Amino acid sequence: MGFAFRIKCSIFVLMSPHCITTAALNTAPNTTRLTVAGLVLVRQRPGTAKGVIFLTLEDETGTCNVIVWKSVYERFRRAIIAGRLLRVAGRVQRQGPVTHLVAEKVEDISPMLDALLSPDLTRVHQQLGPPHSPSLSHRPKPR
Repeated sequence: MGFAFRIKCSIFVLMSPHCITTAALNTAPNTTRLTVAGLVLVRQRPGTAKGVIFLTLEDETGTCNVIVWKSVYERFRRAIIAGRLLRVAGRVQRQGPVTHLVAEKVEDISPMLDALLSPDLTRVHQQLGPPHSPSLSHRPKPR
């Protein structure tokens, strides 16, 4: 029981105060720029999507749909293809009841998974460092 509790708490440490939970993503205003982190459940690259990648990330609070446009994919290809644990910064896009995060930056933080077993969680936080974008800032899209 202590082992599972340590891992659950550690995921939130990995997310850091710079990330929000996937549950909080559903309440964020449309076009808000924010950052989430989670385990990669699914990567989809449909042939009909013209280079768009769809990711599904999961944390303890739920799942998050991420849209990665071709230009973003080309910049962060290695992280998107190989990452098991990703931190994604982007903008909220809401279409009816469905909420997506349109990726602007993708970071592979998979090495932090090994640190989850470590009792020294402060070291994990130091290794992770802050993301390069704010977690929640409402800025309208330029037109």
